[in-house]
This record gives sequence, C-alpha cells and structure tokens, in this order.
Amino acid sequence: MMINRRKALAALATAGVLAAAPSFAADPLKVGFVYVGPVGDAGWTYAHDQARLALEKELGGKVKTTYVENVPEGADAERVIRKLVAEGNKLIFTTSFGYMNATEKVAKTTPGVVFLHATGFKTGKNLGTYESRLYEGAYLNGILAGKMSKSNTLGFIASFPVPEVIRNINAFTLGAQSVNPKIKTKVIWVNSWYDPAKERQAAETLVAQGADVMAQNTDSPATLQVAQEKGVYAFGWDSDMSKFAPKAHLTAATNDWSGYYINTAKAVLAGTWKTAEYRGGLQEGMVKMSKINAVVPADAVKAFEEKKAALAAGTFAPFTGPIKDQSGAIKYAAGVKAPEKDLLGMNFYVQGVEGSIPK
Repeated sequence: MMINRRKALAALATAGVLAAAPSFAADPLKVGFVYVGPVGDAGWTYAHDQARLALEKELGGKVKTTYVENVPEGADAERVIRKLVAEGNKLIFTTSFGYMNATEKVAKTTPGVVFLHATGFKTGKNLGTYESRLYEGAYLNGILAGKMSKSNTLGFIASFPVPEVIRNINAFTLGAQSVNPKIKTKVIWVNSWYDPAKERQAAETLVAQGADVMAQNTDSPATLQVAQEKGVYAFGWDSDMSKFAPKAHLTAATNDWSGYYINTAKAVLAGTWKTAEYRGGLQEGMVKMSKINAVVPADAVKAFEEKKAALAAGTFAPFTGPIKDQSGAIKYAAGVKAPEKDLLGMNFYVQGVEGSIPK
C-alpha cells in the first residue's frame, strides 16, 4: 500500500500536478524622481521622464518608479525627497541644480538609500552626481547660428546664473564665432527654468534688439514659437521641439538619460553601486542632436557634422584656446584645453557675449 502511494505521488509529480515549493520574487527596487518642471512634452523634465519610462521598459518588474513634478528648488525639495524615502524608494534621482543642498542633507540622514543629483558638485558615501556635457550641443548649435545669422547678432534666453548655464552661453557663442568671427550674443536672464510667459517676453525683446537666431537654457518652446512668428530661427533644448515651430527650429541639443538610469539601477540591484561623478556627452550617447532643418545650407551642415564627429570621437573640446574673456584677456592660450574644474565653476563670459552675469 505504501509502495503504491509512493508510485502515485511520483506519477503526479512527473505530470506536474504537484505544486513546487512556493517561491517569493524579490521586491522591486523603488526608484523616485524629483522634477523641477512639468513632464509636459518638451524640455529638461520631459527628457528625464522619457528616460524613467525607458528604465521601466528595460528592467520591467525589477523596478517600480514614481516621480514628483513641479518641485520648487529650496526648502520644499527636502520635504519631497524625505517623502520619497518614507515611501520606500531606495534609489532617488533629484534632477535640478537647486536640489543639491536638500539632497545632500537627506542623504546624510538616510544611509540605506542611494541618491543621485543632476548637475551638482556635492557627493557622499550614498550620494553621487551626474550631468551631460550639453555644452557640446550648444557649440554645435552655435555653428549653425553663426552660418544662418545675417545680423551677426544672436540671442540667448538664460535661466539662472549657474556654471552650467554660463557654459552653454559661452559654448554657443564660441561655436558661432568659429564660423563667423563677427558674432555677438545678447543674453536675457529670466530667473526660471520654466516660465513660458517670461521666455516669450525675453525672446520678443531679443528679436527687437536685432537677434535673428536664438538659443535658450529654459524648458518651454516659447522661444521657438516667437522665432517662427517673427521669421527668425531658434533651437530646441534638452529635447526635440521641432513640432512647435517647424520653420524656425534648426536643430536641438537633446539629453538621453536612459542609459545612465538603467545602468545605475542595475548596479544598485546588484549591490555594486559606488559613489561617482558622472559626465556624458556625444561620445557616450548622453547628448544627441536632432535632425537639421532643410533650410540650413550645405556648407553649414558640413561644418556642423565635422565638429559633431570630432566631439563624438573625443578629438575636440569646445573650450580649447585661444579663448578670451569679455575684456579681451586670454583665458586659455592656443591649444590649451580648459580644465574640468574650470568648466564646473565657470563664472565669466567669453569675448563677444554682451552684458554682465547677474550676482
């Protein structure tokens, strides 16, 4: 009787009738994102959220992501970050420069959570930083601007006077001057990353001042829309904005954060993550250029593509001398490449940029 029972059980097991011992899948890694603007369909925050979606697609059930948008830089950011911690997020990306101090403060009190801060410079055992070398794209935009401008006057709508924005203004100007030495750049600061009304007003002012090609370090497509209305040109920023102003949009320097987010999450899941300061550009695929408008002449496209290939190969750096500041003083002699620390703390305008940097 016992033998028959054993045979029956064996048969059932072979047929797959008997269930295996229960197994419990590991809980997904909760990943939180803090956004300075609305997700929308263009700009800085949109690019980060597209990468968040790519992370979900790549890792599936291994991760569970969430985000909070329109978070002001300052005290409120700390509250949002702490809430994400309380909700069980073990990997948190804070995606704007003004979140740096709040991120550092929370990181020091929650060692079991990994924090990554975009564009900042403070790190810790569980706090790293990351940013794109988007100034490479600004330089390439400048090449097209220098070729397309008839007034030799460019406009730049700037957000806040932090090094990353100053780098982009300077790179844009240097790129333009590389093909048109007569270029000058007018800058208007709007003191916001995302404010369509202020961006529009600034763009209209720049056109009135003679700018016939404009760039921006802000999130909305307002600058491009003004450019199309006024019959001048502009560039998308952080994401392709061509659908908002197809006639005015020359190209866009875009950020692709997906590879970084995916690799970071994999490292946290594997327990191999270590604090680091990561910077990626065209060579790493973190910076990408969108399609060039057909209105751009062949010689301008050729100059653009040649420099783009050199940047991707690592054989050219935008901040390579000779570079002078506004006063005409040599900052970097011919052939001298600006050190990384200078780029990270850039606080001067290159020759050809008008006005002064707000204090």
